[in-house]
Amino acid sequence: MNKLVIIGIVVVGALYVLLSSIFILNEREQAIVTRFGEITNIHSEPGLYFKLPTAIVDNVQIIEDRLIRYDLEDITLQVSGGKFYNVDAFLTYRIKDARLFRESVLGDLRLAEQRINTRLESALRGVYGKRDFNDALSALRAEMMREARDIIVSDLAEIGVEVIDVRVLRTDLTQQVSAQTYDRMKAERLAEAARLRARGQEQAQTLRAIADRQAVETVALAQRDSEILRGEGEAVRNAVFAEAFNKDIEFFEFYRTMQSYRASLVNTDTTMLLSPNTEFFQYFGGSTMKETKPALGQ
Repeated sequence: MNKLVIIGIVVVGALYVLLSSIFILNEREQAIVTRFGEITNIHSEPGLYFKLPTAIVDNVQIIEDRLIRYDLEDITLQVSGGKFYNVDAFLTYRIKDARLFRESVLGDLRLAEQRINTRLESALRGVYGKRDFNDALSALRAEMMREARDIIVSDLAEIGVEVIDVRVLRTDLTQQVSAQTYDRMKAERLAEAARLRARGQEQAQTLRAIADRQAVETVALAQRDSEILRGEGEAVRNAVFAEAFNKDIEFFEFYRTMQSYRASLVNTDTTMLLSPNTEFFQYFGGSTMKETKPALGQ
């Protein structure tokens, strides 16, 4: 019975010694081996490794060997004009120097990210503080991210961290700036609307003036054409009268006299005092003259 207990203790001890003297790394890990707190070895390749048994002598600290993302959310940044943005950004990094990482932040990822937070926020404040209000929303945004990355590269290299990239996810106006921006945009749109209305009125007046001028020209041309046609008509009429006169002068004189009678005596209240012997009454005979004379004398 005692032998079985002893054998069991030996087997358990052997297993403990064996298991505490080996460790396995995958492709996303690296290991720092320390002996009484001093770094003795660093392993960065995946595989099976050995160390002195138990954690009393040799201790293994596993750290990340992959790209890590750190998010910085909802920070308020001021631009050169005094206005503010609400910004979300993130940084990707990897632990490049495990020894330095252990010596500077004790290999603790939380301590490292506290320093990353401070450095990244400070870099973003510096970059935004030198820029105008519209730069963060323009093509200059990519340049601003590169500037922030360049600022923190050397600082984080001191703790064994390699900065891969810095990106800004969101750049929004603060509530106050949003209201101011809306008011400014509204004023600009109203000014643009007024300018377009003024231009439309100007064009309308121009078109109206053109139309009025064309109307005057059209009326003038119509009047000219009508005068020409009237003149041509009178010329034709005179030619007809002349031809008629030449064919029968006595009849033509009689016809013209009748027209004069119609124009002078019919439907008129005009009183005429003429001698019966005048040429105007040449076609009135004896009795006719006697009957007409009293009427003309009224």
